[in-house]
Amino acid sequence: MAAMRTARTARTAPADKYEERRKQLAESALRTLGELGYARSSLREIATNSEFSHGVVHYYFADKLELIIYCVRYYKAQCVTRYDEVIASSETPDALVEAFAAKLVETIVDEAPMHRLWYDLRTQSMFEEGLREAVLMIDQTLEDMIWRVVERYATLSGCSPTTTPPAAYGLLDGVFQQALLGYLTGRASALENLVAQVRAFLPFLLSRA
Repeated sequence: MAAMRTARTARTAPADKYEERRKQLAESALRTLGELGYARSSLREIATNSEFSHGVVHYYFADKLELIIYCVRYYKAQCVTRYDEVIASSETPDALVEAFAAKLVETIVDEAPMHRLWYDLRTQSMFEEGLREAVLMIDQTLEDMIWRVVERYATLSGCSPTTTPPAAYGLLDGVFQQALLGYLTGRASALENLVAQVRAFLPFLLSRA
């Protein structure tokens, strides 16, 4: 039995090592992609701005498209549960609104380049067919994430949502993107406006019947 376990470990270790290296490359590439965007980033550019050679990057990813899709999937997998703690810990509607708004502000301040890259890729997917499947999948997970917040807010408020998941996501994503643009272009009131809009819009999504 021990020999069988050892053999299984030996068989799976190379695959695990391969995937771990792809994750390392993704983390490194995301920094360059967040700074330069989709159009200005090449595998060579990404390698130049990382600790990995162009040959190493090309060994693990056939082309820029494969690398970018992997990077965005990897990044979004880390962040799609970011509001779950807010949902779990909030015991009143007002507490949830404030915690949710604060988390939105925090993620803009801490991860603005990654959000900028996401919106860039979502736009590019309208022209680049190879991006569409990944973008649509990620967009759905973000919609689900926002809907969990809305449903929890409705439950705490003793109400029901008056809208649909796509509509709620479209509204809040638009507010978030507007705040991100304001933050990146130095508009001083951008984050304050984001908080004010979240406070105003979440009650608007509920029925008081």
